[in-house]
Amino acid sequence: MSIAETAAVQPPWRQLLGYVRPHRWTLLAGALLSLVTGATGLLLPLVARGLIDDLSHDRPITGALVLLSALVVSNAAVGALGSYVLRRTAESVVLGARKALSSYLLRLRIAAVDRSEPGDLMARITSDTTLLREVTTDSLVGLGTGGLTLVATVVLMGVVDPVLLGVTLAVILVAGTVIGVIVPRINRASRRAQDAVGVMGASLERVLGALRTVKAAGAEDREEKALHAAAEDSWRQSVSAAKWSAAAGNTAGLAMQTAFITVLAVGGARVATGAIDIATLVAFLLYVFYLMSPIQQVIGAVVQYQAGSAALSRIQETLLLPAEPASGPAPLPAATAEPASLAFTDVRFRYADDLPYVHHGVTFDVPARGMTAFVGPSGAGKTTVFSLIERFYDPDSGTITFDGRPLPDWELGRLRSAIGYVEQDAPVLSGTLRDNLLLGNAEADDDTVRRVLKTTRLDTFVGGLPDGLDTLVGHRGTKLSGGERQRVAIARALLRNPRLLLLDEATSQLDAVNEAALRDTVTDVARTTTVLVVAHRLSTVTSADRIVVMEAGQVRAVGTHRELVAADPLYAELAATQFLAAAG
Repeated sequence: MSIAETAAVQPPWRQLLGYVRPHRWTLLAGALLSLVTGATGLLLPLVARGLIDDLSHDRPITGALVLLSALVVSNAAVGALGSYVLRRTAESVVLGARKALSSYLLRLRIAAVDRSEPGDLMARITSDTTLLREVTTDSLVGLGTGGLTLVATVVLMGVVDPVLLGVTLAVILVAGTVIGVIVPRINRASRRAQDAVGVMGASLERVLGALRTVKAAGAEDREEKALHAAAEDSWRQSVSAAKWSAAAGNTAGLAMQTAFITVLAVGGARVATGAIDIATLVAFLLYVFYLMSPIQQVIGAVVQYQAGSAALSRIQETLLLPAEPASGPAPLPAATAEPASLAFTDVRFRYADDLPYVHHGVTFDVPARGMTAFVGPSGAGKTTVFSLIERFYDPDSGTITFDGRPLPDWELGRLRSAIGYVEQDAPVLSGTLRDNLLLGNAEADDDTVRRVLKTTRLDTFVGGLPDGLDTLVGHRGTKLSGGERQRVAIARALLRNPRLLLLDEATSQLDAVNEAALRDTVTDVARTTTVLVVAHRLSTVTSADRIVVMEAGQVRAVGTHRELVAADPLYAELAATQFLAAAG
């Protein structure tokens, strides 16, 4: 069963057990240590009662004092060890959840990412998973050990004096009714608080992702207000959750204080009538004090679970987003691999059910080897062709074949390993220049890297950097120019030895000299592989083996530059306009 299917059929507590299961033995060890701590604590009132009896009857108290001291020391030592084991296990649970969630996020379908806020997804990996730490120790272990200790304490209280036990339970029952009313409110407030944290993360990611634009537009004050509003909403919801949690905790504390006063009054009366002796009353009062810890532990477990279940629900929502099947890395093509062929047959596609179709029956064939260019007005569906080839999206109808096989028949990793893709905005990741170049082929040797750097005219640029390929490029490549980012993206794609190379406006930000050089490079590559190019500047594709003219989501015409100038009015108009503009 997949993670998504597991999340779909299991309630939050079952999902929590799934995260805890790999660590169940260390968790059990910590729980047993906690029970031992509780057991040694339960013996203290009985030993104290014996000590008081010895004092009242002038018997030696050395043995009782030694036993009492040993119990206190062992209680502290075992308690510290148990606390460490539990907290270490809780951190391991958080680690496992974060690894599982981050792995799943990396496999999300692009359509799911398009509908989500990246900042909110990041909050689910960071703040939501952090709550699992408290849920593991406070809820699972707290409820188990606290519940068992509570039962054991009540049993021993009944052994000491059943009448005083009845008085104590009556007070606790009233408090439990009040807490039962409060608990659902904690759940709702906690869920709203976690949602608000996600909104705040999304707002912050939105601003930081376009900080230059915000500053250039002088919009800092407006964006600051939006961020502050999101932070204040998170604060309000967190305060609401804290208010109800405090109410539950204080209700428990008030119940124990009331129970102590009531037991003291009733017990004093029973001592006065001779029903019990003073040692029994002292022992029972010690148990009342001791009862406070397991009661608070159980209440804390319930309260913490309410907050944790809200986080678990958000994590499950993420795991229900559509994802690609998990597959290991596929080997890259050999340098001598045959180029790929491609065909679209009556392909229809739209990005969402509530959006218009982008492709209306697109049909074309791309033979193995050579350059095929896609041109046409903005919004014609050219870039979408590449997204469908990479299977970032699947068509609503029609067939796309790669080497004669429909795309769904290909293992996704193997399909993408055969493709080199340069996106329109040529994104560069934070890290070093070497990290970015080797992103698609970590096994490329230095000679291959140097050859590709020379091919993409990056060798001189890299030679002038203080740390060469180990130079940091900054967040999203901010230390590189637009043209440098494009050349890095092209080099990264060429290092994969692709059988199919997709270039989406890959030279749009280059100067004329570098554009001409890279155009020659692409022409050379097209002799041994299949190259698809999306271009708005027709001057970059006039030498293409075939040009596909697209308009309004359909293929309007296919031919060479010379054939299309003569036969297709739209292409002829585009060519005339651009050449006139260039001439002017």
